[in-house]
Amino acid sequence: MIDNDWLEPLKEQFRQPYYKQLYTFVKEEYDTHVVFPPSGDIFNAFQATPLSQVKVVILGQDPYHEVNQAHGLCFSVLPGNDTPPSLKNIYKELQEDMGCYIPNNGYLMKWANQGVFLLNTVLTVRQHVANSHKGKGWEQFTDAVIRVLNAQDRPIVFLLWGRPAQTKMAMLDNPRHLVLTAAHPSPLSAYNGFFGCRHFSKCNAFLEENGLAPIDWQIENL
Repeated sequence: MIDNDWLEPLKEQFRQPYYKQLYTFVKEEYDTHVVFPPSGDIFNAFQATPLSQVKVVILGQDPYHEVNQAHGLCFSVLPGNDTPPSLKNIYKELQEDMGCYIPNNGYLMKWANQGVFLLNTVLTVRQHVANSHKGKGWEQFTDAVIRVLNAQDRPIVFLLWGRPAQTKMAMLDNPRHLVLTAAHPSPLSAYNGFFGCRHFSKCNAFLEENGLAPIDWQIENL
């Protein structure tokens, strides 16, 4: 399900005992429950943003767990859904920081296509049950992904929002990268340091300083 330049550095993971157990667990979950995202979308973040094109990494936790929302990119929902509360707050910060208008949708594929790797640390979830696939092996896999990103010999920006994302900081020791931390954009914590963090303009300034094209953060209305 990964067939681009991510496959080579990750193929060893697919042979590990933990991954075989994870595969068995996830297959049984899809066979016996409603699980999101659809199985063909589990690795969408990897397909949408090849490793060689990653310029920015945003870490989420696990997928949205209601019908027809999750499609494999963290914080993003399929067209036709209401924009989730955390993404509404991301849009508010983008408006303050970059002057972006607030769009009528939460579909973030435009970011992914520009090199923003939208990675959840757990890639599947059972319907209506947040964190139901936590601790089953996905974290080991996505930690390996983060180590691959850290090892890249080119500048990458990591946006770590909230404590779970910030637990990954210890793996990010490559001086070529920029790591920015803030509170999570959830309504419960956005006023504790997410609003006003100006991560989007800081990210673009860093990219431009390193000769890279900035991200066009404006998600257009559909």
